Order: sequence, then structure tokens, then C-alpha cells
Amino acid sequence: MKCVICRSTAIEKKIVEEEIKAGNDIVLVPLELIVCQNCGERYYDKISMLKLEKVREKIREGKISLRTVGKVMKAEAA
Repeated sequence: MKCVICRSTAIEKKIVEEEIKAGNDIVLVPLELIVCQNCGERYYDKISMLKLEKVREKIREGKISLRTVGKVMKAEAA
């Protein structure tokens, strides 16, 4: 397989964290995807897309347990 963006053959399966916005928060969802090691292009299969859709739905419905893993701080303009 060649990357459709950079034409590299350096394609591997990796676990990556996909981001889903939930209001002012970001939910990280681990997925195993095919990723170009040269340019970072990600290739999503049907199973991965369905998993993301299910997580989005559970976030909207408040039916998912989320764990805080850090903080984002914002400096006020000086």
C-alpha cells in the first residue's frame, strides 16, 4: 500500500488517540489504525468509524464513564 498523500510505502498499524470535542472538553479515544509513518495520514476502517460514532453518541447521552487525564490552562491576555 502507498500513502495517498505522500506516496510513501512506510505504512503501519498503530494505536493512536482520536479526539472528540465535547463542549469545552476533548475526549481521547484509542484506535488501532493504519498510519503513514512519513506524513501521518490516517486510514480509518468501518469498525473504527463505528466505534467513534458510538463514543460520540454515548457522550451526548451522558452514558459513558470518562477519566480526567490532565488539564488545559488558558492565560488571560496581559
